[in-house]
Amino acid sequence: MSILKDKNILLGITAGIAAYKSANLVRLFIKAGANVKVVMTPASKDFITPLTLSTLSKNPVFSSFVDEEDDNQVWNNHVDLGLWADYFVIAPATANTMAKMVNGVCDNLLLATYLSAKCPVFFAPAMDLDMYKHESTKTSFKKLAEYGNKMIPAGTGELASGLVGEGRMAEPEDILDFLEKDILDQLPLYGKKIIVTAGPTYEAIDPVRFIGNHSSGKMGFEIANAAANLGAEVTLISGPTHQKNEHSLISVKSVVSAEEMYNEVHKYYATADIAILSAAVADYKPKTVANRKIKKQDATFTIKLEKTKDILKSIGAIKKHQFLVGFALETNNELEHAKEKLKSKNLDLIVLNSLQDKGAGFGVSTNKVTFITKSNDIIEHKLKSKAEVAQDLMQQIIKQLHA
Repeated sequence: MSILKDKNILLGITAGIAAYKSANLVRLFIKAGANVKVVMTPASKDFITPLTLSTLSKNPVFSSFVDEEDDNQVWNNHVDLGLWADYFVIAPATANTMAKMVNGVCDNLLLATYLSAKCPVFFAPAMDLDMYKHESTKTSFKKLAEYGNKMIPAGTGELASGLVGEGRMAEPEDILDFLEKDILDQLPLYGKKIIVTAGPTYEAIDPVRFIGNHSSGKMGFEIANAAANLGAEVTLISGPTHQKNEHSLISVKSVVSAEEMYNEVHKYYATADIAILSAAVADYKPKTVANRKIKKQDATFTIKLEKTKDILKSIGAIKKHQFLVGFALETNNELEHAKEKLKSKNLDLIVLNSLQDKGAGFGVSTNKVTFITKSNDIIEHKLKSKAEVAQDLMQQIIKQLHA
């Protein structure tokens, strides 16, 4: 999944021959999972039709403040367009439009939207070689950068005039790559490798039966998603679950037993920067596993259990540079037991949740947690969705990493 999934992208199109590439750019944004709206200068409609762009974007295309052909005229609000966008991409950006952007000229809907936008603005210049090299154009590049806009460099190649050189608008694939990379570079966990464990483990009794628990894995999957949205490369080690991952920065490793989860965690731990162990790992497993289904015979049945390996403690004992987070699900003396676990397992942070809290625990979409840090800070949170809890957790980790 692209970092652009569910992002709102406003694509501005100006009057250059490179506007024909904008159709493919819209298609790529949609394929990446983004929501796309298009605003055009009136003259750009000579190069590509609004019908093409509205069909691809699945949204109306805006090119004027009102639709003069509509008897029930509605104002196209440039302020709302600017506020809607997470990113504003102007491609192609002609010399004329860039000069107007520099000087605050506001004679069409696109420019009014640009002046109203609060989001990052990217522009992809497109013009002939001599225009591209002109001092006034270089001044536009410099001023637009000073205003905080980001230039997507033009390519070199054959131009509409027949000249060969700089000025060719970047290809749609390159614009997409530039945008994704720039976003990732701004994210606080970009370049970090994170291990997240999720879900239950199933400990076999025989080929049919197992010892397990009610963990759905939702909390762990939300944590992995929150970390990936902040730019991290996530290895998600999950026990049996119906949860699905669609994020391109998350690699899911499926396991069943505590032993398998132990081995997978240790496989990736040495190169990890952060490990968040949120899985509900079985504490005990059957000492022996029957090769065939055990037949029902006596009124009572005894299974001898032995301890599983303590994954969290094992990686806490070999911790070097890693930031280690554990979870504690308690039913009594919650703070006392969580603090003991924090210390005994050499953690940097522990997430405490109690089965006494309504709306917390297994099988629900919400959670109520308390963060306890290595320095004994206690941060309580109200009941929230598990997605919000995951975001709070990532912000707490970032805060401690930069303390």
